[in-house]
Amino acid sequence: MRNDQLSLQSMDFAVAVINLVKELKAKHESVISNQIGRSGTSIGANIREAQYAHGRADFIAKMQIALKEANETDYWLELLYKTGYLDEPTYKSLDAACTSIRVMLIASVNTTKRNNK
Repeated sequence: MRNDQLSLQSMDFAVAVINLVKELKAKHESVISNQIGRSGTSIGANIREAQYAHGRADFIAKMQIALKEANETDYWLELLYKTGYLDEPTYKSLDAACTSIRVMLIASVNTTKRNNK
């Protein structure tokens, strides 16, 4: 098990997304639940892949993919909130977690790029 902050937060977020997907499927919502399930769990998977990247360029590419997935997940969260599938406290909590991960991803990519010069 990984114990760095980004890995821990992305794993916790993936668990929260999976639990959300279960709730959505119980409400017979399958289109968005499938989308957010894929993008929300892909964040941590790409972070995990980046940890064994083949050099800096591969690391940056994997982290940027994770960032794109986080941005997509944020879109689905907002859509679920605006369509009434998520209440405001749940939306705010998941959105804050997703934003925190994005901030760390951006910092990691920028630091790696700076150190690559």
